[in-house]
Amino acid sequence: MSVQTARPPRSTKVFIPELVYFEPNALNYPKGVRIMEWAKKEGLPIRMTTSHNRITNLPGDNEFAKYRMAKNTLVVGVRKTLTFDQSKPSAEYAIPIATGCMAHCHYCYLQTTLGAKPYIRVYVNTDEILQAAKKYIDERAPEITRFEAACTSDPLGLEHISGSLSELIEFMADEPYGRLRFVSKFHHVEPLLNLRHNGHTRIRFSVNADYVIKQFEPGTSTFAERIEAAGKIAKAGYPLGFIIAPIIWHEGWEEGYAHLLEKLKEALPREAVKDLTFELIQHRFTKTAKNVILKRYPKTKLEMDEAKRKYKWGRWGQGKYVYPDEQAQALREHITEQIFDKFPEATIDYFT
Repeated sequence: MSVQTARPPRSTKVFIPELVYFEPNALNYPKGVRIMEWAKKEGLPIRMTTSHNRITNLPGDNEFAKYRMAKNTLVVGVRKTLTFDQSKPSAEYAIPIATGCMAHCHYCYLQTTLGAKPYIRVYVNTDEILQAAKKYIDERAPEITRFEAACTSDPLGLEHISGSLSELIEFMADEPYGRLRFVSKFHHVEPLLNLRHNGHTRIRFSVNADYVIKQFEPGTSTFAERIEAAGKIAKAGYPLGFIIAPIIWHEGWEEGYAHLLEKLKEALPREAVKDLTFELIQHRFTKTAKNVILKRYPKTKLEMDEAKRKYKWGRWGQGKYVYPDEQAQALREHITEQIFDKFPEATIDYFT
């Protein structure tokens, strides 16, 4: 009788694009030159473009193939707009260091906010972006100003290429009234572990019930990888947090989210429990998002039935579909109870 050996756990590799575009002006910055050298060393196809906002004629026989290619295309450019958007409720402002994500989360709001531009952009003029952040900090001092670096991307998944998070972390370490925040579904934290951060950067990991990760989060690090990375971050002295998002009502959801919090409690080192925060975001969608998601992921099991939802007006005039009050309250109460049972000293920043 042959003995079957256990299959080793999957290791999520760092993102390597299939195609790289450069704006000519990007090569006037040291970071642009460095990324060009990296792309050449990796043997990647390199093209030039007049604008990081205008990438056309991507390879692919149909829209689906072009979308897949876009998610594997890196565009290196200069960020011209240095006015930061608000980023409530997680922070005062979004700090723009990248746009687009290599993951394939079915529910992601970037499906629609990026529209026809799902390719991944990194910006090389980090010094100018930081100068703009400094102005916002000085204007609000002595109030603390928080900057969210993951509003339009998952910057940790790009750190091995851009190095931008490291620059932001060390900049904020020296700002008494500045704080950095970002969230990730990736585990590649090694470049951040030995940085001088002064406790001014809170690193959060997006986690969810097994069902949600399995069904709707292709192309991301595994739950186990994320939690291992969270432990490393805590041991490096960073403030740690978790975002449970999107919270999805599914068969067995109560057990699923209870199991999630139990696994977190079992896996996290003692350092992680100190100053731990949670952010809770229920699943929502717009009609536009639904149409885009069904086109890009036609076999998705994501429930988007307007008849089962409550319509909620957004601040820009476009409404979204959220869970009815009774379901939302049940989700909130159950997950809150589980968090405080497992982590009695934790803080829940918000439920939305």
